[in-house]
Amino acid sequence: MTNKQIVVDSSTPAPATFFGMGIAPKILDILEKMKFKVPTPIQVKAIPLALEGKDIVGIAQTGTGKTHSFAIPMVQRLVQKKGVGLVLAPTRELAIQIDEAFQEIARAFGMRTACLIGGAPMPPQVQALRRDPQIVIATPGRLIDHMSQWNFLPDSVNMLVLDEADRMLDMGFAPQIDKILKFLPRERQTMLFSATMPKEIMSIAAKHMKLPLSVEIAPSGTTAEKVTQELFIVKKEAKTQLLKKLLSQYHGTVLLFSRTKHNAKKIVRSIRDMGYSASEIHSNRSLAQRRDALEGFKSGKYRVLVATDIASRGIDVTGIELVLNYDLPEDAENYVHRIGRTARAGHKGHAISFATPDQGNDVRDIEKLIKATLPLSRHPELTLDKFGEPAAPNSHRSGRQHGGHGGHGGHGQSHGRSSGQTKKPFKYPKPKFYR
Repeated sequence: MTNKQIVVDSSTPAPATFFGMGIAPKILDILEKMKFKVPTPIQVKAIPLALEGKDIVGIAQTGTGKTHSFAIPMVQRLVQKKGVGLVLAPTRELAIQIDEAFQEIARAFGMRTACLIGGAPMPPQVQALRRDPQIVIATPGRLIDHMSQWNFLPDSVNMLVLDEADRMLDMGFAPQIDKILKFLPRERQTMLFSATMPKEIMSIAAKHMKLPLSVEIAPSGTTAEKVTQELFIVKKEAKTQLLKKLLSQYHGTVLLFSRTKHNAKKIVRSIRDMGYSASEIHSNRSLAQRRDALEGFKSGKYRVLVATDIASRGIDVTGIELVLNYDLPEDAENYVHRIGRTARAGHKGHAISFATPDQGNDVRDIEKLIKATLPLSRHPELTLDKFGEPAAPNSHRSGRQHGGHGGHGGHGQSHGRSSGQTKKPFKYPKPKFYR
């Protein structure tokens, strides 16, 4: 595989409109009605190449418009050359969101879509496939179920998208992806999109793509541009108390991440006991429960949504004020995807993380990935200083302290501090954490 590299500086101004990118007038009209006025950097570079039929590896941080980077070209090319477009996504929620994005454009051309996801009944999906959809969005396991029952014949697929491809590998979908790709026609256009692109993804590209163009808008591991960050060192038993204080200080929607499903349920109960509305979303919840949680979060029925990492890339909700990492993720890369749920599409957002005194290595891994130091905040009653000791009274106050942008190669800057609030780089004592 010859892999051409097109690297785009995310600070480069995007064109003023979608005109001049090769997009059909009818789609331009649809985008205008959707109030899509200014294309994002990934859209600027990926859409023209995709319209030419090129294979693409697209790397861009979350919330930057990757879905429409492949949805627009797929609809336009399928109008021109017929066939079927197939999109694979790691989670049910992401598949549903992709389907919704496609429908806004595809229905103007009389195109049908089918969304094939696990946890949903098979008969309606079979009926959708019998209507000969030109666009199929699926999770890998459920697609294989339909292929094995001859409900879906892959021989007409001439466009394939792997969305959040690295997440699919993290979730163990590599065997299913290989199986699906073996049944697809060799003559097809293939596009990979993700916020990060590990070596395993590039091996898939080498095996299954023809001269792919690599379009990189931001280095792998770059956080959303307008998200500010801060870190609290807190003992495990004090996390609930600190959460209560933060929820009283922030008044908007909060997306909270837990490492485990069991803990997510406990956190929801605690939040409700505090008097706030909350719901949970994780793999133990039925599809109907997950939809209720997500729709309730969007509508304002639930102020706090507690999620495990299964939802870190499957939640596309504008206006999330705060992402709160109640537990640090097991994988540092998931930190980027978690906090990318706020500060989407050019909006500002904030991310707070709780780390226990023994998680120095986890914090160091995150800082290494985002190439920035997480600004340390302390609450005098509940949190610890960098040496693992209780914060001195009156030393630092918690509150709306906003750390700097991660992923720009420098240290975080603090914004909007109240008097008496200061930021210090988070440095664990060397004897304890460094060899």
